[in-house]
Amino acid sequence: MPKHSKRFNNASKDLVHLKQYSVDECFDRVKKTATAKFDETIDVAVRTGLDPKYADQQLRGSCVLPHGSGKTTRVVVFASGPKAQEATAAGADFVGAEDLVAKIEGGWVDFDAAVATPDMMRFVGKLGRILGPRNLMPNPKVGTVTMDVAKVITELKAGKLQYRVEKAGIIHTAIGKASFDAKKLKENFLAFFQAIHKAKPSGAKGTYIKCVTVSSTMGPAYDLDVNEARAESEKGNA
Repeated sequence: MPKHSKRFNNASKDLVHLKQYSVDECFDRVKKTATAKFDETIDVAVRTGLDPKYADQQLRGSCVLPHGSGKTTRVVVFASGPKAQEATAAGADFVGAEDLVAKIEGGWVDFDAAVATPDMMRFVGKLGRILGPRNLMPNPKVGTVTMDVAKVITELKAGKLQYRVEKAGIIHTAIGKASFDAKKLKENFLAFFQAIHKAKPSGAKGTYIKCVTVSSTMGPAYDLDVNEARAESEKGNA
């Protein structure tokens, strides 16, 4: 069995095996067990019944977290001319066209999100093998292939997250920091949970969302009551 630190074992002592926690209790507990010396990230893992090898069961989208992600998002923009100037004015960290493509082909991927104007995609397309596995490829489905670069940059900087289902049918994302109060974490989570419900693929079969776990970077994972979370998100949308 893997060995855990004394801090982790202390944090886990009140964890009840197989218990499903309410949304409120889950975020109260995950904050209390985030005891590392740095501001831990609060991570969510959603196990779905999707098999993304089928086109009608793929899931990819984005949503704006009402309280942001708590981290600085480094944004690059593939654009030229006036749109490049617009991107720079909006706060993009790096703006370029074919020169930016070449920089990334050379191994540079020191950024968290990428935006492109539609005309740039003929150049950006060759970066699929580099950006695709890192979930950094500009995509019209999540709004990152657009002429409205300033708006998208602002949203990304404010904490707009992108998500997609992985091969095993799991969605991993971060919804804030341990320094957030439990109410803000809950509201961020419900915004994300509501978004993936609305984006349910047409080919989804059986149980769409099987389980949800929430954890801090160094803390134990708590199983969240999916039915209660669904009711909470629907209540907030009423």
